Parts: sequence; structure tokens; C-alpha cells
Amino acid sequence: MKKMYKKLSLLLALTMLAGVLSACGAKQEPAADPAPETDGPVAVEKLNIAFAPYDASEVIMAATEPLCGMLQEKLLEKGYDVKDIELSVGASYEAVGEALSAGSADVGFISGGTYTLYSDDCDVLLSALRSAYSKDSENPADWNDGTPGAYTGDKATYYRSIILAGPSEKGRALAAKVNAGEELTWEELSDATWTVMSASSASGYIYPALWLNEHYGKTISDLPNVIQSDSYSTSMARLAAGQADIAVGFGHLQYKYADQWTGEFGGTGSVWEQTNVLGVTEGIYNDTVSVSKASKVMTDDFRQAFGEAMIEIGETEEGLAIIQTFAHTGYAFAQDSDYDGERAAQELLKSLS
Repeated sequence: MKKMYKKLSLLLALTMLAGVLSACGAKQEPAADPAPETDGPVAVEKLNIAFAPYDASEVIMAATEPLCGMLQEKLLEKGYDVKDIELSVGASYEAVGEALSAGSADVGFISGGTYTLYSDDCDVLLSALRSAYSKDSENPADWNDGTPGAYTGDKATYYRSIILAGPSEKGRALAAKVNAGEELTWEELSDATWTVMSASSASGYIYPALWLNEHYGKTISDLPNVIQSDSYSTSMARLAAGQADIAVGFGHLQYKYADQWTGEFGGTGSVWEQTNVLGVTEGIYNDTVSVSKASKVMTDDFRQAFGEAMIEIGETEEGLAIIQTFAHTGYAFAQDSDYDGERAAQELLKSLS
């Protein structure tokens, strides 16, 4: 099934990348053959980096544009003269996985769930680090005390997914039961409209589906009213507008979109007042920076240099401002076995579908 899905999807890999592309920091010197190491840096004509749709494409592109120059500078220090870096945002998580499979993306910033789906065709290079979030209880009512969540000064190797009710009539009714310490029924949840991400998104689909199975013996595919969103900002906008009663996503959804909730999303009160957590999943291992096995650029030496460059960029104030767009606070070298838990989650999910 996985191979059939990937064959069908491969034909769409190039067209599924969002139309917003950025070739930034391109140098104007004519291309030259790589010089011997003793004579100077190795020339790399073009590096293609694709981002999963963690946010709206225009938000990601605006935030990551300075990354090109930073990477070129760092990689030059490590012996690689990268002439051109092109950034793109995938139309879905799978689109970036397919681009890595095809070699049209050399590097992809993707979730652990997406990585395990495409790990035959790409290698994990880095795991993201995140700031620990102040709300971490497995009891959803603890999240709904009216106080804003916030990042702490600690680093975390995992994050949680939440099932979040909005200000619609059904959303408020579900929240009232949870906050009163009552158990929700499957009938109540299935009567609501849910907005989710694509099926390979860890926090936007896989772990919420496992949460449903643990509590009700059901998954997202059993829900009759589901809308797939192209980004978490779209999910939150739908929640604020009452187009959906429940959204699923990473645990800091409310924090990330607090300003937009009362701004462009049209919320009539703060996100902390108008949304409530109905469920909390187990911890999810952090996102990946993965590299294509089909890439002609990503040699073993260049992979190492790129990984070191991203780690060093994440340690700077300017670099941190960029990668926080993805809720990342740094990077560490990773290995494939780090994501065995994600594989187990996906296998369980397949057995339930």
C-alpha cells in the first residue's frame, strides 16, 4: 500500500510544491568546475530546500529568506561555495516527502511521521530541539485554567498534540463537560466538525487518531465530519469562524496564534478564553531535517557540513529568530532509530484503518 501510494504521489511531487519559491542569495559569478580542496572551496551550483507547511507559505517564505545568506556563509567556512539556494513550501507534508524521493528537493524540513513514511528515499540528518511548554499535563482540564501557556527556558525532545475545542456551540458544550470532569462520548465527538492536517502529520493527524483509538476504539477516519486544512493557521481560522468545532495540532497552538486569533481570525475574545483542550496525546518525537538519497548534491561530506551549519545557525540570535517559525530552538544530529516510535505509531494506525 505504501509503495502504491508513493508511486501515485510521485507524479505529483513537482506540482504539489507550493507556488511560492525563493531563489535567494544567488551569486552572479559564472559556474565553475569544482576546484581541488587544496585550491579552494568546492562549488555547489544549487541547493533545494523544501519546508513542510508548518504555517502559511507566505509566512514561512518571509521568515526563512535570510537563511540563504547564513547558510552560504557557514558552508563557505566549511569548504563549500553554494552559488544558489532555492527555498519552497510544500502544499502538504507528503509533497515534501515526494520531492525528497524524487531528488527535486535536496533537504526537507518534515515531521517525524513524514520521515518514517519516506525513509526508504531519504535519511534523517538532524532532529529539532524545542523549548519546553509550560502546559504539559495529560489531564486536559489542567490546560483550561484560563492562564496563558508559555515556553520555558528548558529544551524538550518531545511535544504533545492537543484536541482543541473552539467557540462554536458544540465546541463550548464539549469543553464544559471536560472542565466539569466528565467523560466525552464518541457520539458527542462524532457529531462535531473536525479540522485536521494531512495523514502523515504527527500532531495534526497520527497522534490524535491514536488518542481516539485509545479512548473510543475509533480513529479520525471514523469521524463523519472532517475537513483537511493546508496549514495550522487555516485550522485555527476555521475554529475561530465556527467552521469547525474541533482542531487538532501541536500543544502550543493557542500560544502561537494568540495574536492572530483576535486579529485576522476574527475571534471575539482571547484564544485562552474561547478555546479549550479536550484531549492530550502522549509525547511526539521532534521534527526532522532530512536529506534526499537521490540528491546529487548531498554527499556524505556535504551532509555533515550542512548539519553543522544548521546547528551553528540555530545557536545564533538571528538564526533562532528564523527557526522559531517552526517552533524549533536548535538542532542535534539524529539517527534513524530515534524514530522507531513514530514507525510503531504509524503501523498501529494502519492496522486500525
